[in-house]
Amino acid sequence: MAEPFRNLINTDTVALAAQHLQRAWPLFDAVAFARQASDGLDGLDMKARAMQIATALQAHLPANFGDAASVIEAALAPPGNADSQGDDLGQLRAGPHGLAGWVVWPLGEFVARAGQHDVPRAMAALHALTQRFSAEFAIRPFIQAAPEQVYPILHQWVNDPSAHVRRLVSEGSRPRLPWGLRLQALVADPTPSLPLLLALQDDPSLYVRRSVANHLNDIAKDHPGLVADWLHQHLPAATAARRSLLRHASRSLVKDGHAPTLSAWGLGQPLLGQAALALQASEVHLGGSLPMAVTLASTADQPQTLVVDYVVHHVKANGQTSPKVFKGWSLTLAPGETRELQRQHPVRPITSRRYFAGTHRVVLQVNGTPVAEAQFLLHV
Repeated sequence: MAEPFRNLINTDTVALAAQHLQRAWPLFDAVAFARQASDGLDGLDMKARAMQIATALQAHLPANFGDAASVIEAALAPPGNADSQGDDLGQLRAGPHGLAGWVVWPLGEFVARAGQHDVPRAMAALHALTQRFSAEFAIRPFIQAAPEQVYPILHQWVNDPSAHVRRLVSEGSRPRLPWGLRLQALVADPTPSLPLLLALQDDPSLYVRRSVANHLNDIAKDHPGLVADWLHQHLPAATAARRSLLRHASRSLVKDGHAPTLSAWGLGQPLLGQAALALQASEVHLGGSLPMAVTLASTADQPQTLVVDYVVHHVKANGQTSPKVFKGWSLTLAPGETRELQRQHPVRPITSRRYFAGTHRVVLQVNGTPVAEAQFLLHV
């Protein structure tokens, strides 16, 4: 059995943190810190472990935030590397040369808690920390509380030599970062971040560009028209790298059949021809799968580029239904061609969905337009 993910932060992590913090500041009480940080650690989930270590840091680092930040920076390992394809932060760990990897999460949390009164010094500390793990969680309270101080610094960081720092500009300011504080002001109005994304969308590092794509996908959840406009503006004459970024950025909108987004990709035209959806089982038991067959027949005299998805209307506890779009196929249908497509749709328990018995509709959509439907009975 694989090691639980939460064990990436453990008592050995605490011991290494104590060792290097004491090396950086001989007055650091390594024994008392380790005792407080490790108390009941094994019984906590991962985020709770990071928060407990941060609390111990608050109790044992210098009371002056600037001094504490200097101790943390002196305890760090050499910065990680990032090339044009990705990064090595996921492999970094604390070791004899200093602190890196998952132990940096509580260090960033300490900065977020203790550095609110000195934003420039805190940002300098996060600049160092993000090159050893990531400061995407720690920077968010500063963006929320002091955007007028943080954004000028982010505008400088888009030209930083480190891809880790440039990625932090995008990842740290995502409106809906998973696990992170939701930046509600940016959910409502993402325009302060758009110049940063514009500066980074052609970054030489795939690692940075992937973050920009995820940031735009975040924005699409609340402002789909803004992202569609971005596509119409930045797709023409785009490089292959930018097209890949924009395709990833618009994945949710394409999947949802958002017409302006489909139009930007040249997918806005309805199917010229016929479509049929056949479910090859009328009843399915939870834990099984639903075999489906799709037939597309073109009546056009030109090739058609099609995105074919399907929507399952899941029955809820109250008997109503909730639609969920599933990615199907992307294809080019030749003039007069008939194409047969097959899919086994799994109907298995997952943590993000609870199944209820009843009749479920399945709607086939082509380029965002419903073209056929069928239904099956689910037994739970």
